[in-house]
Amino acid sequence: MRNRRFIPVIVYLLGLVLLFTFLSSMFGPKVDQVPYSQVVDLIRQEKVSSFVVEDQVISMTFREPVDGRTTLNAPLADPEAFRQELGDLFQQQHEAGILTYYHFVPEKGLSPYQFILPLLVVGLVLIFVWGMLASRSANNNPLANFGRARTVLGVPDGKKVTFADVAGADEEKEELQEVVDFLKDPEKFTKIGARIPHGILLVGPPGTGKTMLARAVAGEAGVQFLSISGSDFVEMYVGVGASRVRDLFEQAKKIAPAIIFIDEIDAVGRKRGSGLGGGHDEKEQTLNQMLVEMDGFSRTEGVIVLAATNRPDILDPALLRPGRFDRQIHVGRPDVKGREEILKVHAKDKRLDGGVNLRTVARSTAGFTGADLSNLLNEAAILAARENRPVLNMADLNEALMKITAGPAKKSRVQTRKDLRETAIHEAGHAVAMYRLSSHDPVRHISIVPRGQSLGSTWYLPQDDSANLTRNQMYEQIVALLGGRVAEALFLGDISVGASNDIERATKLARDMVARYGMCEKIGTVSYLDGGEVFIGRDYQTTKSYSEKVAGTIDDEVKALIDRAYDHCRQILSDNAQLLNKVVECLLERESITGEQFEAIMEGRNPGDSSDTDLFDRFRESPENGPEETGEPSCQVPPVESDTKT
Repeated sequence: MRNRRFIPVIVYLLGLVLLFTFLSSMFGPKVDQVPYSQVVDLIRQEKVSSFVVEDQVISMTFREPVDGRTTLNAPLADPEAFRQELGDLFQQQHEAGILTYYHFVPEKGLSPYQFILPLLVVGLVLIFVWGMLASRSANNNPLANFGRARTVLGVPDGKKVTFADVAGADEEKEELQEVVDFLKDPEKFTKIGARIPHGILLVGPPGTGKTMLARAVAGEAGVQFLSISGSDFVEMYVGVGASRVRDLFEQAKKIAPAIIFIDEIDAVGRKRGSGLGGGHDEKEQTLNQMLVEMDGFSRTEGVIVLAATNRPDILDPALLRPGRFDRQIHVGRPDVKGREEILKVHAKDKRLDGGVNLRTVARSTAGFTGADLSNLLNEAAILAARENRPVLNMADLNEALMKITAGPAKKSRVQTRKDLRETAIHEAGHAVAMYRLSSHDPVRHISIVPRGQSLGSTWYLPQDDSANLTRNQMYEQIVALLGGRVAEALFLGDISVGASNDIERATKLARDMVARYGMCEKIGTVSYLDGGEVFIGRDYQTTKSYSEKVAGTIDDEVKALIDRAYDHCRQILSDNAQLLNKVVECLLERESITGEQFEAIMEGRNPGDSSDTDLFDRFRESPENGPEETGEPSCQVPPVESDTKT
């Protein structure tokens, strides 16, 4: 109610009236309403023995009672005129002993009126200033806005984002183009009875561009974009989250057509009843309100909800049903073509050397997201600026890639000749095993320079983005992972803790192969492992779906597979002992060798010198016939083979 702001003014004025009444009764004498003429007659009739005039009031004492009274207080509007009119009479009666005492008290202090008037003026000024400040800060008052949604209208820096700014997501843009067409021309769909989805859920790993796609939809359609994070709804005070949900949809309806984008919706949309301490918590009330609001607006209002998450498995089923989030769009990692397009977008503001080939960079970054590629170019630009070069070259990109995947080089770290030789043998074991395995990706770079937590690393270059790997391909990955441990045992006569990460990864691959992908004949085509992440609210107190006997069989088969891969790797390294020693000597001499130099050694040629620009594009053809041992497919080929030798 707008008139509420006048309530303080009314209360203040009433307070002044009460204060005036109180001061008048407290400081002023009780005055009888006697006419001025009667006061003059009483004095002329010599009935007054004394009087005092003070503050426009005459207080008289009678010589004899008049009407039963001995005193009288009467108002006197003009005391000075009263003195001038009867001054001589006062003197005569005083000399005759009739008027024993009379006195005119000079004016002193402030009357109640004079006291209240400044308070009234100052109070009105303060109330006016307070009203101005209150009206300006109404929208910024945290108490008044506690229940309002913390939405951000528009995009950062006011820069309009369109589909042209989003690369590597052609299929996703095609799916979202329907939303753009509906926001531009809704009658096109409503005429034939089509309904545009209430909500669209963007699902994918972090950094794949889900937020960018949502902004691009708003930019293409030319509508308002309201963005908020799922965590902004969550508060410790009951009812605040639900209030913010209501306010969010009210804001969208006022500025429709508009897009509501809720980032990380899993923060507020988790499955209800999954809390270990009870189901009536603030998050569930907030989710219930969101479900109600998504059902409460019409499809013709021009409000569409876009949300993003990387954990769709923990969202409440009621949130995902048709009528709320009707459609899910998977925004995955880009393929090689998409990575090249993304690199071109992020390279627009970079100064590149003429020798930089973004296609070879894209081929070398399998598994990278858009955010990873942006970071790669930024790190390369920082390295070029550190070296005071006006442009960045392939060497900068190569160093940036190794820095991101394995950490910065620690060239100042002091290592003994013995430590360097152990590291060189370990990495050479990986490289030689990879080279002799028919289906393994080619070696790209070998280094014994410490990076991050590792003393050395061996990188290999995926030849394509295929994720549908065969059993033999995954088996050979296990063989290659064991190359460092086998080389230590064969050529050092001892083993170190440097292969801990290799053993961990090899064991995981072997267990997945046996218990998840059904690649073991003894276990059969049965999956015993859940591929999802653990969600306490759902998985708490759940039991395994297989018996202890099956668990023992899985353990036996995993160990048998690891043992077979170990023997296979030992045979490879034993047959190539001389070549492995040459690789070790070259590493000790140069600290790092490229894939081209490594291939030259394995083919019996002089490694010579190789430019860093060749590191990105080292491919070799796989032999036609490979070993028949089994292996396991994996979801993603890692771009880097990194060993931790602590």
